Amino acid sequence: FKKVDQNGGTNYPTADSGWAGEISLDVDMVSAACPQCHILLVEANTANMNDLGAAVNRAVTMGAKFVSNSYGGSEDASDTTSDASYFNHPGVAITVSSGDSGYGVEYPAASQYVTAVGGTSLKKDSSTRGWSESVWGSSSGGDGAGSGCSAYDPKPSWQKDTGCAKRTVADVSAVADPATGLAVYDSYQASGWNVYGGTSASSPIIASVYALAGTPGASSTPSSFPYAHTGSLNDVTSGANGSCGNYLCKAGTGYDGPTGLGTPNGTAAFTG
Repeated sequence: FKKVDQNGGTNYPTADSGWAGEISLDVDMVSAACPQCHILLVEANTANMNDLGAAVNRAVTMGAKFVSNSYGGSEDASDTTSDASYFNHPGVAITVSSGDSGYGVEYPAASQYVTAVGGTSLKKDSSTRGWSESVWGSSSGGDGAGSGCSAYDPKPSWQKDTGCAKRTVADVSAVADPATGLAVYDSYQASGWNVYGGTSASSPIIASVYALAGTPGASSTPSSFPYAHTGSLNDVTSGANGSCGNYLCKAGTGYDGPTGLGTPNGTAAFTG
């Protein structure tokens, strides 16, 4: 484990309870999903996109091939500029949480260069797999994975859904329901142990699966990999994160907004 600031040094930002929880969740989730992974934490100076993006660039400069981001905000017209400045890194798998407020799109999950990660709920059942899986969220809205059509980012060539002229969120998903959340120890909080969920959990899961699948080719586009291996994903076909009335907020056979192409069934969908 190594921690640096966005310039690669040790001039860390002022401690913040909210970010302390996010950081603890991400680090613990990667450690659990990929125990042999070497973890680099890059702390941005502020929560502004230029600093968060600089932290992504710093991680890549320092050799990271898998970069998880558990944050997002409203889209705006400057997003495509941020795409080029911070997220266009061939040969690097960059995952981003789709959001925790149900149907609707956040940036940088909407970036054409990242893998946008939605969320699911898991329940034990008697199937061969041993689990049933549905969208994390509700048709009435509220907490749940984010999804929808970007207002600004262009559609990647590998996305073939017809309901969005531009980029569609999400690409894939992983368990995110806080009801089955992750036990996280956060030394910044007086209580220590907490339970966390949300797509802030599913994004580092997917980054870890990319890492377990192996280092991407130097000129490859890892966000396209799952689209070439849909048979190696668990298709999630039930549940919704809002009431839009179509696949952008409602799960069904094949691609849908809240869960994308589905959840990992091994690592095969995350190789070039």
